[in-house]
Amino acid sequence: MAPTSSTLAAPLQPDIEYHPNEEKWRVRTARRLAEDPLLPTTPLPRGFPQKLESPLVWKGSDWMDESQWVYELNESQLKEIDDAVKYFNALNQPLGYVSPTTFPLPTLSPILSELSKELHTGRGFFVLRTIPVSSYSKKDAILIYTGLSSHVGSLRGVQDHNNAIISHIKDLRNSHPEKTIGSPAYTTDKQVYHTDIGDIIALFAFETAHEGGTSRISSSWQVYNDLAASRPDLIQTLAEPWPLDGLGGTPAYSMRPLLFYEDSKIIIQYVRRLFTGFHGISRSTNIPPITEAQAEALDAIHFYAEKVALGLNFQKGDIQFINNLSIFHGRDAFVDTPEKTRHLLRLWLRNEELAWKIPTELQPTWDRVFYKTSLVEQQFPVEPEMLLMKGAKYA
Repeated sequence: MAPTSSTLAAPLQPDIEYHPNEEKWRVRTARRLAEDPLLPTTPLPRGFPQKLESPLVWKGSDWMDESQWVYELNESQLKEIDDAVKYFNALNQPLGYVSPTTFPLPTLSPILSELSKELHTGRGFFVLRTIPVSSYSKKDAILIYTGLSSHVGSLRGVQDHNNAIISHIKDLRNSHPEKTIGSPAYTTDKQVYHTDIGDIIALFAFETAHEGGTSRISSSWQVYNDLAASRPDLIQTLAEPWPLDGLGGTPAYSMRPLLFYEDSKIIIQYVRRLFTGFHGISRSTNIPPITEAQAEALDAIHFYAEKVALGLNFQKGDIQFINNLSIFHGRDAFVDTPEKTRHLLRLWLRNEELAWKIPTELQPTWDRVFYKTSLVEQQFPVEPEMLLMKGAKYA
């Protein structure tokens, strides 16, 4: 008797976790290639380039000294920033109204504008060094961060359902139950290579860790080139729809590709935990599992990115800006002490004059994040809190 749909076993989630296991990846790769030796001859998706040529294609070894990406603020510019703090505070307006106009930087603004061009058409990253954090209140330090960032990307994205604009990246396990922590951002764990939401990601170092916590970035355009040359079948897999976990939201999951080719630009948008779960929040069981091909592709992204990554030496007061559409980011695990507790602030930004065209499948997310909240509704929490975000709506 032929098997029926009721007698066929349902597909199972592959043996894969948030933290990539290189041995499992190599075993899975060897098994899949043994089953189908022609996988490396798979054509790229229609229209996708064989190789990207751009300053956005780079390896960590290409950068020999941090002076190549660090812009150090001088005393005159720090005075200009301090004057802008006083100017904005005198306006007596909510922080949502911070803009290049309300946070004026006469000589620094043109420099930040040029650095924003570097994000979009150059190497895709830079570090602004260094804000004297300890000289300001937390509120004014956030004002400085928001004000400087407005000259790089004036649109700020909301990061949760309560219209929080600022996210605190800090170990919160002492203040929140383990079962509620579903992101490595709120632990001391290593973060694997991933992207956030938005065109530009800004990270402000309120404080660095006692040990570890190195910020690492990797050109997703370089990773694309390496995959296209060696495993074009995984490019095909990444360009097909994937089931993104809604993490308890509605809908329970959404379907979209992780890789896009839009307006002659490659864009990879993904967070690994939506396919594997993390820590206290496991992957939902009532949604489709990923495939073995997708499991291999997830690990390939991480290990290919790791091979060509660059470590950035975060110092207290630094602001790191990256092009989220062309760069993966991650971090090393770290150790805190009462005297040195790693604490970063995060902004999602968009510069409408320089912005890339966003793929149709991502546009609803960009609309929710950047265009649905009024300036007066924007919230800037001063103290660390865990953001309330459901994966299917913000993925």
